[in-house]
Amino acid sequence: MYAVPIGPDRVHQLDREQLAIVTAEYNGCEYCLSAHTYIGEHIAKVDPCELERARHAEASDSHSAALLTLSDAIVRGRGAVDDGAVQAARDAGVTDTEIGEVVGHIALNVLTNYFNVLAEVENDWPVVTPHVNVA
Repeated sequence: MYAVPIGPDRVHQLDREQLAIVTAEYNGCEYCLSAHTYIGEHIAKVDPCELERARHAEASDSHSAALLTLSDAIVRGRGAVDDGAVQAARDAGVTDTEIGEVVGHIALNVLTNYFNVLAEVENDWPVVTPHVNVA
């Protein structure tokens, strides 16, 4: 099980895959990390170096980096982020619509991460092992 687009996104597919990767990395979901890394490289045509950077909430593109940084802050803070994090995203050109979409993508990705970890879904993608150790 992996997340699909939530609607007519303003967030580009490249960024959606990177958002899924940073969330899967944090949650230790090998299935989603593997799936979105494969989809990112082979379908969205994201450079593999960028996919690896996404695992650390980083990107070479400043707008993508702002989306990833904000998403990571939201996930790690379980929704509680300081105003500075949101303002930094806005200062980098992230719109309120994109912020809303980031939250929607987080919700979908956390759902699929938790489901796949709990159900121990067999990974049928080329394996990408999370750096985190989820106990």
